[in-house]
Amino acid sequence: PALCRASTSLNSCQQGVDGRDKPGHDGKMAVKNPSLIPVSELTAKQAKAEHARLTAEIAQHDKRYYQEDRPSITDAEYDELRARYNAIEERFPDLRTLESLSLKVGAAPSGKFKKVRHALPMLSLDNAFSDEDVVDFVARIRRFLKLDESEKIAFSAEPKIDGLSMSLRYEGGELVTAATRGDGTEGEDVTANIRTLDDVPQKLKGKAVPKVCEVRGEVYMTKRAFLQLNERQKAAGGQIFANPRNSAAGSLRQKDPSITASRPLGFFAYGWGEMSDMPADTQTGAIKWFEACGFKTNPLTRLCRSTDELIAFHRKIEEGRARLDYDIDGVVYKIDRIDWQERLGFVSRTPRWAVAHKFPAERATTVMRDVLITVGRTGVLTPTAQLEP
Repeated sequence: PALCRASTSLNSCQQGVDGRDKPGHDGKMAVKNPSLIPVSELTAKQAKAEHARLTAEIAQHDKRYYQEDRPSITDAEYDELRARYNAIEERFPDLRTLESLSLKVGAAPSGKFKKVRHALPMLSLDNAFSDEDVVDFVARIRRFLKLDESEKIAFSAEPKIDGLSMSLRYEGGELVTAATRGDGTEGEDVTANIRTLDDVPQKLKGKAVPKVCEVRGEVYMTKRAFLQLNERQKAAGGQIFANPRNSAAGSLRQKDPSITASRPLGFFAYGWGEMSDMPADTQTGAIKWFEACGFKTNPLTRLCRSTDELIAFHRKIEEGRARLDYDIDGVVYKIDRIDWQERLGFVSRTPRWAVAHKFPAERATTVMRDVLITVGRTGVLTPTAQLEP
């Protein structure tokens, strides 16, 4: 059976689950745990301590996810940590410094590969977790662009692939460099490995190809290929990957390109970096141009012209999520007009003109067979739940 572990101390009974003080056995008040207190109720001292704790914890998770391809928590749990961190900085802006994680993207290159400095930063996306967040996103755009309610805003909407972000630089139509996102400013040079992917053209098709063209997208592995790879790895006594995203990242970040070549990796193009000449004036137009150049783009991408259409698209994609042969964790909305994208610009580490509408964490129902409790030498009780797989 699957095992689910949690631990609690006998002394922790002195504190309520909401983090507030409770009388202990000796009648004294127990110390509050800042991690259990709502951000709106934190004192400045508690906020400073919680901010420092979250900084260290998130940095470790970033290292495991971006450098080691071995995350130890789910995406939803990570998003909760980030949301709490950002909320603390919003309420206590003095805690935000030039080293704040709210200003950083990803993690520094691991050192396994030569570093590549991006001509234009590879930034992250702000998250929306509810329909209300999407409504607010559109409203902010209207306010910034000074648009009245009668003016239509078109958005490109596409599934958010759970893979490894990649920037492909072409000069004179020829692929010259492929780099991971890294910390957004510098990434890892994985050009030799990327050249082994069938979905990445070595030379762009067409005549009207810009002199410099950076195509950005996502390297991913299908669920079917992931399961087959793990079976082969198990038989050979090799590393077993936790999910398709880690499998794709681990397969691409190999020192030996022949190992990458043996792994079934795909690539979806969805954006761009430095361009000496822009081949389209809309996001959807650029996607069509990528296709004409020889790239695969996500066929589920749609043009939406209202908030209601965005939310309806999100629900449709979520309903069909389990039937897709690749992992997604949300839907990305982008302003379609590129001139409006340029006017909106960026704030901190995210563009104002795009947002990721995340899905709720995937849930499943199982049966708890039993709960076994062990007592440690210090009096710590450790309950172990025995669950049906």
